[in-house]
Amino acid sequence: MATNEPSVIVNPPLDGRRVTINGTYYGSARDMKELEQFLWLAGFDPAWFDFADPDVIEWRGGGPDVW
Repeated sequence: MATNEPSVIVNPPLDGRRVTINGTYYGSARDMKELEQFLWLAGFDPAWFDFADPDVIEWRGGGPDVW
């Protein structure tokens, strides 16, 4: 991962998926749209993300299709 890319962790689904970006908890996303909103709040453009790339986002308890 390049140094200018965020560290994004998406935890297993419970009541949404807890999202941490660069060590800051942003909330619980219930779908990709909410995850994209958290990325915007953290200052990143979600259009630049390959959500299936494990070097970009660490999905725990299922990938981007599991909500």
